[in-house]
Order: sequence, then C-alpha cells, then structure tokens
Amino acid sequence: MFHGQLQTALRTVYPPSCITCRAPVASDFGLCGECLRQTPFIAGGICNTCGVPVAGLSETETDICEDCLTIPRPWSRGRAVMTYQDMGRTLVLQLKHSDRTDLARPAGAWLARAARPLVQGNTLVLPVPMHRTRLLRRTYNQAVLLARVAARHLERQMVPDLLTRTRRTPMQDQRSFEERFANLDGAVSVCGARARSAGIAGRHVLLIDDVMTSGATLAACAAACLEAGAEEVDIAVLARVHREEFVGRPRASPDPAS
Repeated sequence: MFHGQLQTALRTVYPPSCITCRAPVASDFGLCGECLRQTPFIAGGICNTCGVPVAGLSETETDICEDCLTIPRPWSRGRAVMTYQDMGRTLVLQLKHSDRTDLARPAGAWLARAARPLVQGNTLVLPVPMHRTRLLRRTYNQAVLLARVAARHLERQMVPDLLTRTRRTPMQDQRSFEERFANLDGAVSVCGARARSAGIAGRHVLLIDDVMTSGATLAACAAACLEAGAEEVDIAVLARVHREEFVGRPRASPDPAS
C-alpha cells in the first residue's frame, strides 16, 4: 500500500513526460503524439537481412533489399526499429552523444519487440563492442545499454564483453562502403575465456547495435562469432540508415554510423 501511495505522490510531483520534448504523456518512457508522428518506426514489408523497409510489400512479407543482394552478409536475418531520419536520428544521437542513457530503456524494449521473431531457444545476445579508449572518453557503450534491456525483455543471456575491439579504427563518416569494410577488417575478435564460459559454440547469436549504415561493423562482429563456433548470427539495430540517406559514396556527416 505504501509503495502505491509513494508512486502516486511521485507522479503528482513528477508527471510522465515525453522522452524527447518533455511534453506530458500518459505513461513513463513514452513519446507524445507529435514526436511519435516524427519517429519513423518501420512498418510494412522489410528486407529480411537488414530490416530496412522495402516498397511494394505487405506488412507480413519480406524480401532482400538492393544492398543485401550486392553486399555479402555473414549474418542470416536482421531487424531494425526505425529508419535513421527525423526523430529516429535525434534519438540515436541523444543516446550516443548526449548522455541520454535513460533512452536505452524504451529503445531496448522497442528492439526486443522487433527482434523477437529472430530469437531461438539458445540465443545469446551480444552488443557490438567499443574500443577501450573510446569507451573511456564516452564512459558507456550505448550498444551494451540497448542489449541489456533487450535481453531482459527477451529473457535471454547477454554477455557485454564477449566481443572486443582489437584496435581503434578511424571514424566511419565520409567513407565509402568499400572503405568502411576495409577499415573494420580484423578489428573485432572474440575473447576466448568469455566465449568458453558463455558457451558460444553451437549457439544462435543476436548482435545488437544502435545504428547500421553499410553493415561493416556488424559484419566484422558476425564473422568473429562464426569463427568462434556460433551456429548462426542475426542482427537487430535501433536505426537503419536508408539507401536514400547513404548510397555508398563518401558524404559529409557528423555521425559515426557504421
């Protein structure tokens, strides 16, 4: 009874507000109507490999997008929550660069919902790693925050440090598709001791990251998992950069999307 009274009092003093604009909302960690309209959640037919929307498909249909037809993907299936534009871009940048770690709670739940069709009985959830020097500067890895929440919703094991960055790679912005993949070549490995304790061999792996552009980082992680004995790898990202936003050419951008 006391707990309920306390919650009521707190809601009176601190009513729920939109996670982006702070406008009043009905429940905690929600979006107001205006921000919801500006958030490009992916609905309808999608690419089964990366989750990007594919025109001309019904809501239950999947196909393979042009990128995934031409770029070898070491993973099997992929899902994305939203496209990287409008409020989708804002949410990713706030989580990544503005210390808005609170956004991981709703975003991780969205990720779990999108990734649920990929989950198997032996799924191991792994976040995309960040190099230690970059982690020291930022103080947190947004992929770990997302993976922790998603794994809890999916009721699956999550190991935050099984994958490691063996070297610090230059930022990916203003690089072509080919340059992005070359930049990540050999940059991710599996920690042997953690792999043995987590039992990655023969398991299904679900890789979690905040944003996918070319897929170079996810490809490096997936390849490392398969080399360590994983049976299959799928991916789930908060935001997918649409081909219209990035078409494989160097482009001026402040975003280190990979």
